[in-house]
Amino acid sequence: MQLGIRLHDVRELPLKERLQLAAEQGFTCAHVALSKVIKEFPVNNDALTPGMAMYLRRLFWEQGLDIAVLGCYLNLANPDKEQLAKITKTYIAHLRFASILGCGVVGTETGCPNVEYRYDPANRTEEAYQTFMTNLMPVLKAAERFGVILAIEPVRSHIIYDSKRARRLLNDMKSPNLQIILDPVNLLAKDNYEQQTQVLEEAIELLGEDTAVIHIKDFRVEDGEIRSCGAGLGIFNYEPLMKFIKEKKPYIHCTLEDTKPENAVWCREHIQALWDRL
Repeated sequence: MQLGIRLHDVRELPLKERLQLAAEQGFTCAHVALSKVIKEFPVNNDALTPGMAMYLRRLFWEQGLDIAVLGCYLNLANPDKEQLAKITKTYIAHLRFASILGCGVVGTETGCPNVEYRYDPANRTEEAYQTFMTNLMPVLKAAERFGVILAIEPVRSHIIYDSKRARRLLNDMKSPNLQIILDPVNLLAKDNYEQQTQVLEEAIELLGEDTAVIHIKDFRVEDGEIRSCGAGLGIFNYEPLMKFIKEKKPYIHCTLEDTKPENAVWCREHIQALWDRL
């Protein structure tokens, strides 16, 4: 297991200093959302040149940090054709950039069938699934051309809302470049959190072989709703996840989510201690 962090959860600093701090805090990889961590220069599609990719790759390697995931969390189910065309273009730009950056995974969630990217009961319909699959196709073809993994993150409130539907998508798309970012807490909601162990075990059974990256966070229940938080600050049972990683996924990138600058090291040490006890 290689423990990392979402880079935008590290204290806000210029990029070089932010990377140095992440390394000093004991992290070995990072989940990178370009627009959230780089303010010194533009990172729009036109700016994602091979030169920038090589410059960033050098900065990360100087600090001993892998780029675990290049995030591109845009709504591929957007029904507005003009907006969808721009979204598709951005995904393809990120995939091309990742191929030079030395980052094997571009990560994304699976959207909602509206322009606001908000929960919609229609997420669970067959129509929404077919729309997402259709819109995913050109992005996935680009991933195959560039030799980059496109990893989807199932989320309870999105179109790919559970492990069964994610497994179906993998089977339907039949691409070696489509894999999974497994975030167990994102598979939980108020209707199933009490069965969290069963939900995780199902995810491991159905998606384990295709899991490329793992996100690690925790959750609490407040006013009947799930609230995510840093690892070790809630009620998530990590044991099945740690066993899966140790037995099946040596050296996989595992990035912490929902940490704060003041608790990131504590969260990392908590997970490391659980790992060491296995």
